[in-house]
Amino acid sequence: MPEIRRDPVSGRWTIVASTRTERPSDFASGKISKSKKNCPFCPGNEEQTPPEIYCVKSSKENAWRLRVVPNKYPALIPSLDAECLKSEGLYKRMEGIGNHEVIIETPDHFRQLHEMAEEDITEVFKCFVLRIREIKKDKKIKYIMIFKNYGRHAGASLAHPHSQLIAMPMVPMRVEGELDGAKTYFSQKNSCVFCDMIREEISFKKRIVEENDFFIAINPYASRFTFETWILPKKHLSHLENTQEDYLKNLAGVLKSTVKKINHSLGDTSYNILIHTMPAQEGASDFYHWHIEIMPKFSYMAGFEWGTGFYINTVAPERATEILNLGKIYDK
Repeated sequence: MPEIRRDPVSGRWTIVASTRTERPSDFASGKISKSKKNCPFCPGNEEQTPPEIYCVKSSKENAWRLRVVPNKYPALIPSLDAECLKSEGLYKRMEGIGNHEVIIETPDHFRQLHEMAEEDITEVFKCFVLRIREIKKDKKIKYIMIFKNYGRHAGASLAHPHSQLIAMPMVPMRVEGELDGAKTYFSQKNSCVFCDMIREEISFKKRIVEENDFFIAINPYASRFTFETWILPKKHLSHLENTQEDYLKNLAGVLKSTVKKINHSLGDTSYNILIHTMPAQEGASDFYHWHIEIMPKFSYMAGFEWGTGFYINTVAPERATEILNLGKIYDK
């Protein structure tokens, strides 16, 4: 059983999940495996994963377009009778309750996000919405993080295109900090800081990577990482799971174009995609705005960043936007 342990100094929570060390990896040799023979996510190998939770069937007989399965090596696991917080002297811990799911985005082992059809990307986001709505019925779940690791340097262990969902019994510290900052801004300005950012970027124009009537992709003003990119709905929406289907279709187009620009300009670079949304048990918010953060692994956090929490970005976001939009190959 995984455990969640609390640091008594910072209040930060750490998941201790020993079984995660048993995960298979396509990157053991340092290079991505091109073989799909033993890939547990490929069609024909369904018995290598736990029984599916959700599936989108294909028009072909016995075929599928998307599957959701429990992670075989979960960071957190469901529990109906989990005990509450326990104290051990000054330390606090609790059982590692939650959910850890894998969204297998496509049956095609080699088709990456920027190569997928927009309708297939839309199907992935519809799946995210459905899974969040279902999981949040469990009142023990306080936050649901959806993320995608692409490439060895972004933490991916398998090459087959997939995303992950981890549902937690607490709100992560970083998300709490973002919520607190947005709440403080709202109390001072009586407006959503994310909505104001969108208006500012549309006016300034020089940090816009992609845009349509529903979504905007930007290199944020204070980008932490080289070529860091955010995608935000133009309409104020605090919860991903409350996003209408026509919005998701437009999101698919912006996300595909944005990742395609990153791939073209930076080459086959590893990246993380994170979705930040409101905590699962909270209602609609005037101060918070759900969004996607894309972090290409083009540079690495070193001692200064880890020790201080400051970030050093070697490419100004305005320059990053110029490179992405001109289709240049960036050579540092």
